[in-house]
Amino acid sequence: MYTIGVNPWVWASPVDDEAMAELVPRIAAFGFDAVELPIEQPGDWDPARTRDLLAAYGLRAVGVCAVTSPGRDLVNAPPEVVASTVAYLKTCVDSAAAVGAPCVGGPVYAAVGRTWRMSPPEREACYAAVRRALRPVADYAGERGVSIGVEALNRYETSVVNTVEQAVEMIDGLPANVGLMIDTYHMNIEEADPYEALVTAGPHIKHVQASGTDRGAPGADHFDWPRFLAGLATTGYGGAVCIESFTAQNEAIATAASIWRPLAPSQDALARDGLSYLRTVLRGLENAPSSSPHAE
Repeated sequence: MYTIGVNPWVWASPVDDEAMAELVPRIAAFGFDAVELPIEQPGDWDPARTRDLLAAYGLRAVGVCAVTSPGRDLVNAPPEVVASTVAYLKTCVDSAAAVGAPCVGGPVYAAVGRTWRMSPPEREACYAAVRRALRPVADYAGERGVSIGVEALNRYETSVVNTVEQAVEMIDGLPANVGLMIDTYHMNIEEADPYEALVTAGPHIKHVQASGTDRGAPGADHFDWPRFLAGLATTGYGGAVCIESFTAQNEAIATAASIWRPLAPSQDALARDGLSYLRTVLRGLENAPSSSPHAE
């Protein structure tokens, strides 16, 4: 039903050429179909080398993750910061096109961790500013066959976009190649009903990240994965579902993602167990007697 991928952040940060050389064979051996590739700094990994490495192990690149670290902002920032952020996002698009990934996704609007209060008119102005700044990126991506997936984050990581409804509002009026990257970790925190939110997200979904409610393995948490994946199947989305988690061994990423303890017996176990669980759920949905995943 879905291609299942994983983000090398499960094991390493930064994800550079050295990390890719070590991890791609392991990811393929575990049985994953695909990889999503974060770009913390342009040049961390070489697109041509990465494309060839993935091909050698029968893996696909299904997404490039834009990393909005401090200083990467499209709103509430000086013009030179907005310009440098646009340039960074275009670099992400170039890398995605080079490795054959269909989507660049992430919280492309503002640096993770930035929060400020906004009145309704201020929020409208904020979203309008994001649209103005993101349009040249969208046009650039569209010319290269790449989509942009805007990711809503939880309230502790941003005040700009927390819900699917807000994300849809923010991208309204942008080209059709701009949509949503949905992440179950954030949806579990912010959506009153994350399964119903899929109905709103449905026509806009460009990429899906699967993360346990504690950022661990899907299936080792309280999220209703069968219900979520059944709902996803009704949206028409046909892309990848990628496991995203983070290593606690790198101080910068562990602090950014608030990873203060091990989330599994090992990072290998997190990936393997999450993959096995998602495949089991998807097989169950494919073999279900009813054609409607919502049928009683």
